[in-house]
Amino acid sequence: MAMIPSFFNNRSRDIIFDPLFSFDPFKDFPFPSSSLVPRENSAFINTRIDWKETPEAHVFKADLPGIKKEEVKIEIEDDRVLQIRGERSVEKEDKNDTWHRVERSSGKFLRRFKLPENAKIDQIKAGMENGVLTVTVPKEEVKKADAKKTVEISG
Repeated sequence: MAMIPSFFNNRSRDIIFDPLFSFDPFKDFPFPSSSLVPRENSAFINTRIDWKETPEAHVFKADLPGIKKEEVKIEIEDDRVLQIRGERSVEKEDKNDTWHRVERSSGKFLRRFKLPENAKIDQIKAGMENGVLTVTVPKEEVKKADAKKTVEISG
């Protein structure tokens, strides 16, 4: 039989252990908890983006299920900052519907990344396929210095 952590002791013994239920250990403390985050902000908080560097480019990937490419905006701000933003709309409610659970997030999201000096910001490309946004930022070729250099001595 699985051990049930002590914070579950006040729950009924008939409830099956579910590690994914909404447990907030800070609910009795006098500061705001994670459960108080407004639902419209949850997409902003949960937008995860991977950034990898290859020999040729910096590649950013974001999972954006249910968002059309027209709902995403990619910009380069001053001082080489890549900005990715968009909005996931709330599903329209019909008053005849009965909702049992709402877990999909909605709202605006915004992420910013400071690009390195070797980024070719004028050649950025982006594509969206199967709910995955891919932004590719090509890199400038870094000239390698000669392995040995003679320094002249003045005077």
